[in-house]
Amino acid sequence: MKLNKSNANCRVRRYLLIFTALSLLLLPLSLIYLVWNEQLQKIKGYEINNETGLPLIPDYAVQTLSLEEMQEMSVRMEARLERLRDKCSEYGLDVLGHDSWHTPNTWEFLVNKKYHIIWCNVFKAASSSWMFNFNVLAGYTPSYLHKTKKILLNLARERYPRVTLQELREAQNDSITFIIARNPFERLLSAYRDKIVFALPYSFHDKLGRSIVRTYRKKPKLIARAGNTKYPSFPEFVHWLLDQVKRGNYIDMHFVSSTSFCTPCLIRFDMILKFESLAEDQLYLIEKTGLKRVIAPVWRNMGKGGRKTQELQQQFYSQLTRQEMMSLYEYYQFDFDLFGYDVKEHLKYARADDALDGDGAGDGDAAASVA
Repeated sequence: MKLNKSNANCRVRRYLLIFTALSLLLLPLSLIYLVWNEQLQKIKGYEINNETGLPLIPDYAVQTLSLEEMQEMSVRMEARLERLRDKCSEYGLDVLGHDSWHTPNTWEFLVNKKYHIIWCNVFKAASSSWMFNFNVLAGYTPSYLHKTKKILLNLARERYPRVTLQELREAQNDSITFIIARNPFERLLSAYRDKIVFALPYSFHDKLGRSIVRTYRKKPKLIARAGNTKYPSFPEFVHWLLDQVKRGNYIDMHFVSSTSFCTPCLIRFDMILKFESLAEDQLYLIEKTGLKRVIAPVWRNMGKGGRKTQELQQQFYSQLTRQEMMSLYEYYQFDFDLFGYDVKEHLKYARADDALDGDGAGDGDAAASVA
């Protein structure tokens, strides 16, 4: 009897030792997991649980501007708005008319009434970043937006229906309306590379690019700069675009003038952010809208190919003559002047007009169309 009791005690002690050993082994592993998971959430910038229905950025991950920086940003924003008002008046763009420059266009405004923020989405001006932000404000989780194969613009339009001018102006009464401006020539080149050079196979822009090649590649004035690519060279693309402008045809939303697209002289804007100073500008906007724990100022879709902006500008705009560049400037002039950009930086890259025998711009026989 004593022997059986001794064996039972040994087994109990053995089980306790095994349990203790496993506990000592699992405890550090559990701690490692908890720390790793917390750091992962910190990297993502969001807490898992909250009562708002939106993923909140933890306090330690929130980026803010100092009081002095906020005051400086306020002065900066007012100066931009004052310039906009002055230039709108100077060019008569604040007067209603019958063309696209003088008719309020609400087509691409996203109105979030819950958070009192309104954005006119200028494509290729940090549009990917802020489309992500507006989808978060619409209730999509960041994890879903990172994983989904759906186009973010299409997701946004499921939650942000297009508005009439009256609906927009009513929403503006208690909202902050903003636009993001970008140097027009930098924006155009970014759109050309993204939508034409790197067009997805069989997409609308892939078909458009092939159509431009068929129409413009064999033209004597362009053949020396054509190359052997399946997509149009930059000069071919520019000639096609200028022909669309000359004929009064529809201009693709990625290439259209932002002045025509958002009509800032006819629709009130409270803030003008700039692509070139977006890091500071969007922090100011986020602070003023009270969304600093909801929107992370992350910059997405920084461009394809990993090339520096100035290097790319020189590479592509040096393919154009001065006359071609001035023809482009004529179309984008309002974007340059209203938002305080200077074309001189790009003009220094241009070829002399006589560098190509008789070369001109915008003289295609027919506008290329999508096949």
